[in-house]
Amino acid sequence: MLPELPFEPVMELVGIFVGALSGGLAAVRKRFDLFGVLVLAWAAGLGGGLMRDVLIGAIPPVAIADWRFIVTALAGGVAMYFFHPRLVRARRTIAVLDAGALALFAVVGTVKGLQFDVGVVAAVFVGTITGVGGGVLRDLLTAEVPAVLHHRELYAVPALVGAASTALLWGTGVLTSVTAALVVAVVFVLRLLAMRFHLNAPGPWEGFRRAV
Repeated sequence: MLPELPFEPVMELVGIFVGALSGGLAAVRKRFDLFGVLVLAWAAGLGGGLMRDVLIGAIPPVAIADWRFIVTALAGGVAMYFFHPRLVRARRTIAVLDAGALALFAVVGTVKGLQFDVGVVAAVFVGTITGVGGGVLRDLLTAEVPAVLHHRELYAVPALVGAASTALLWGTGVLTSVTAALVVAVVFVLRLLAMRFHLNAPGPWEGFRRAV
């Protein structure tokens, strides 16, 4: 029996809202109209869950079937559309909340993959995708290179660590609500440390760069 995280419903909604804020902000910076802002907010808030559900066969995906998630994402877009000057100034708070959302989504996505019996390796992949997928869709829809693919503070790596740890705990039979919560906390701290100390994944090997 896989665990139900006691804080999962509320935190999942918070994560969707924060992701939607980031999507709305990207749309505002590109000077999209209200419809464009709402589309970007929905994509950023629910894109990871949409990819996860399609990959594991959870049809229809919650991104289009659960009205609570949809309303929450659209609310984030509306908030950014009307209050973006104030919200931009609060970007550090949004970044911290986004770190929490990343951690939760990575664990929740992995657990859902395990619930659908997709196998450990696939569950790790869908857990990671759940964490970073919304940002990937956001960037693609604004004609940007997805942030997880270029030089920046560690983002996908903490999600991968969380997904792999969750699958490992499940494989050893010790995945409970407590251990899952601990994984969420670890991923959250890793992401915050990456932001605080500007920890990056390795860039191109210097020898190769000199050669070309």
